[in-house]
Amino acid sequence: MANKTITMLQLRRVLQLKEKGLSNRQIKKQLNLSRKTVDEYVNRLKQTDKSFKELLKLEDEALGLLLYQQPQNIVTSEKFNDLQSRLPGYAQELTNPKTTRIILWEEYRQQVPNGYSRSQFCEHLNRYLQTRKAVMHIEHEPAELMEFDFAGDLLHYIDIKTGEIVKCPVLVCRLPCSGYTYVEALQTQQRPFLIAALSNALQYFGGVPHMVRTDNMAQIVKKANRYEPTFDEYAQQWSLHYDTTLTATRVAKPRDKAGVESSVNTAYYRIYAPMRNKQFYSLQGLNTEIMVHLEKLNHGKYQGRDYSRHEKFITVEKLLLRPLPEEEFVVKYSRVAKVAPDYHIMLGEDRHFYSVPHQYISKQVTLVYDTRNVEVYLQHQRIASYKRDYSKNGYTTLQEHMPANHKAIYEQRGWDEEYFLKKAGEVGKNTREVMSILLKQRTFIQQTYRSCIGSLELGKKYGNNRLEAACTRALAFGTKINYTTLRNILEKNLDKEPNQVSIDFCIPLHDNLRGDTCYG
Repeated sequence: MANKTITMLQLRRVLQLKEKGLSNRQIKKQLNLSRKTVDEYVNRLKQTDKSFKELLKLEDEALGLLLYQQPQNIVTSEKFNDLQSRLPGYAQELTNPKTTRIILWEEYRQQVPNGYSRSQFCEHLNRYLQTRKAVMHIEHEPAELMEFDFAGDLLHYIDIKTGEIVKCPVLVCRLPCSGYTYVEALQTQQRPFLIAALSNALQYFGGVPHMVRTDNMAQIVKKANRYEPTFDEYAQQWSLHYDTTLTATRVAKPRDKAGVESSVNTAYYRIYAPMRNKQFYSLQGLNTEIMVHLEKLNHGKYQGRDYSRHEKFITVEKLLLRPLPEEEFVVKYSRVAKVAPDYHIMLGEDRHFYSVPHQYISKQVTLVYDTRNVEVYLQHQRIASYKRDYSKNGYTTLQEHMPANHKAIYEQRGWDEEYFLKKAGEVGKNTREVMSILLKQRTFIQQTYRSCIGSLELGKKYGNNRLEAACTRALAFGTKINYTTLRNILEKNLDKEPNQVSIDFCIPLHDNLRGDTCYG
């Protein structure tokens, strides 16, 4: 076959045989080459203006340059140059799924009537597109990066109580340097579950990489940007807690995280496939099975290599990871509130009130809280701190937050639990029990004492005997007891009515009564 490329060894053998005076036909038989191929290469050798002996002395590189890369005057037509200038625009147009090569060619021929045919147009366009598909191999530094992404396919388990099939998204995390992988099924893709899973991944790796990369998922990236993406506040808290840097890929550029894309594909046939015929009845059971196959994946040898992901991770990456923080990550939330005239602010989620120093009444403050603690800040200065109290409509008050006159009243009157129980005991046993209930309602201390005082004042208005009767009735009927309950009982004179009504009722004897003789 003419123009068939031969090896450098064959070429030097042709030179040797020509130096010995053999004909092209004889060379063809000895080297088992096509006659046209031998003729073509001999003609090229003769055009170099060097003898066969001189050519044999050249290095392979010099001989190849002389034979294959002889300068040629390539002449391009105006039609070719015009099409080449249009190709970048056509390539951009093809990113629109509604645009086809035929449409582009028809528009091209309208603008250039004597232009290329459709087949030649598509050939030039395809060649141009191929040059833009070059893939760069990147060597990642150890402990440099962790990539994560959700797998496209879901796993599921069966809710044993309802029989419902619960579909679960699957998060895949990967350290690109070693390929060490972590996989977990989540209840949902919502941010709290995602952040918890990322923390689990770092626990599995036993350390923290310098960077963590996402693909602009909405749970973490607040605003996508090629150069400076904006991350969600809670994601930033997570990165600060673990002392790592969040980064994001370019929008719609999956190759920016090619490593984790590969791990997702690997998870399909190394984790999903072995689990395909099994039933699971809880998320925990599903993740337990995932971990079994994940360990096999990480400890199995790479195809064509003598080491596993785990071995490479332990050898080159494990010791370079930053240490995990001593405490687990807890999401901190923040809310803005205005200090009320009673120098308290409300945490809306719990409807619980916390005091702040009274001098900040009417100021805008920020509550920063997690599952355990509540802190109050005024322009980055912490002015109060509490253990979180989940009691609805409750009050948590510090005496040092009170103004001077409130403190004086509190101290002078000596109001405390013992004081009110003693006063109620002077009225009666049931009044003392009601007072004990009022004091255990854990409301704001001043409001509690006012309720207690109001209840004792009812004894002065209606008499202690009626107050005791009202307390007895409230306890007997199990109603919600407070000052208003007692006042209503006294105002409506319900305390004067008997608490229980006994009805003596018997059926008189008559002929229609059946006895044991009626039943055989």
